[in-house]
Amino acid sequence: MWKQVGRDIPFVIYADEMSDDRVISAIHYGVHDYVYKGHIARLSFVIERELNNLEIKRTKLQAESKIYRLTYYDNLTGFPKRNLFCEKVTSILSEQSDRKKLASVFLIKIGGLPDINSTYGYHVGDMLIQQLSYRMSVYTNSQCLLSRIGGSKFVFFNCDVKNLEDIQKFADKIMHMVSIPIVINDLEFYVTLNIGISIYPTNGDTISLLLANAENALTDSQYKWHNSCRYFLNRTGEISTKRIFTREALRKAIINNELELLYQPIINLDTGGLRGVEAILRWNHPEAGPLTPGELFPFIYENGLILEIGKWTLKQACLQAKFWHEMGYDALTIALAISVTGFDQIHFIKYVQNMLVETGLPPQLLELELPESFLQGAEFCMDNLRELGDTGVRFSISHYGTGGASIKCLNRLPVNSLKLDPELTSNQHACADNLAVVTAINAMAKKLGLSVIAQDITVKEQLKILYEAQCKFAQGSYFSEPVSAEDFLKLLEQRKTGTLD
Repeated sequence: MWKQVGRDIPFVIYADEMSDDRVISAIHYGVHDYVYKGHIARLSFVIERELNNLEIKRTKLQAESKIYRLTYYDNLTGFPKRNLFCEKVTSILSEQSDRKKLASVFLIKIGGLPDINSTYGYHVGDMLIQQLSYRMSVYTNSQCLLSRIGGSKFVFFNCDVKNLEDIQKFADKIMHMVSIPIVINDLEFYVTLNIGISIYPTNGDTISLLLANAENALTDSQYKWHNSCRYFLNRTGEISTKRIFTREALRKAIINNELELLYQPIINLDTGGLRGVEAILRWNHPEAGPLTPGELFPFIYENGLILEIGKWTLKQACLQAKFWHEMGYDALTIALAISVTGFDQIHFIKYVQNMLVETGLPPQLLELELPESFLQGAEFCMDNLRELGDTGVRFSISHYGTGGASIKCLNRLPVNSLKLDPELTSNQHACADNLAVVTAINAMAKKLGLSVIAQDITVKEQLKILYEAQCKFAQGSYFSEPVSAEDFLKLLEQRKTGTLD
């Protein structure tokens, strides 16, 4: 039936005499008019009338569509405005029955836009926003929505996160997005931004509350420094959010020896011996108990102590590695994760160099870990990386293989090893596709002269994919949990008489 088809094309019956019932029935089912055969003048009139009506309908639809776009979409970027964004997020949250599943809001404030507008004109500011929008759009999908909610404000809603580490990795991607300058009319603009982060359901179970809390975090972040992110902390309720994670508590943690480094061996799967060790930060809080890096990092970042804690961690790791070196374990490398924030700070680079001189640790025994997302914007600190690399310091890329980083970046950076993203080798996700990816990464790494290390190996079954892919190095609780320096010394002693396998 014509009405059921739902098309707007005029349909006119031009036929011999029909009964009134049949005419009424035809019109009921979508026929626009009936003209008795031979009435050419009336047929011409009906056709002209229906074409005019069709044009009116199309004009109305176009106007409604334009009004809809003006109401719900940003004219400059094409992204949803706040109202449509909130509707979509609300729909996602209503379908998310598992309250234990995380999601996060990233409220982004672009810095310096008023100065650019006043100096170079609004058209340059608009082009800058458009280029930034294009860069951000690469992270959008059905699980990650993006909106422009103000002149220089954008917001991501990402429900494709499993833990705090995933949330921080996504924030790092956004940060590195602006590390490459934006070129407009032969002018280079280095954009700064601040990010306020709120987490579902901890910081709210509605998008309005999550946005409000992200705004509070963003406001606090803007008064600290450029290119920073800040997590929202509840102002009421649990002790841990108000009293435990404060700047003073973190500073006292260093003084009171509440911070410590634990050590996890990196195993050579061919020999069962040690390839090296990773230093992992813990905070033994008197009230909250032991806190892992995933729990610690947001609050270290929150309180602006990321560089200070990083320096403390580096010093302790170098001192410990030097101690083992003097005991005869002179080939043992020590790896530790360093915040990428530090690598655009020349004084931090000098601190690393001075610490190696102070402790006497050979530079080639120190390996600094950077996340894969770092590769996407490493140009901003290439000179600093090379300066350290020239001294012998080693670099590894952690969680490699799922972030889509360009392979050519590995050729330009002084990288020595790749640490596979645990998802590629987890027992739960082990499959032919993952095996193919790990095999390809391992083959590529060999050609580039890089080592490949599998992370988070917890059960023997995971070793199968490593052996099949000819992956030579691994670490995880299957071999040893992170242990104290004293207990790690026992592992080193075991190496003299046996292996850890």
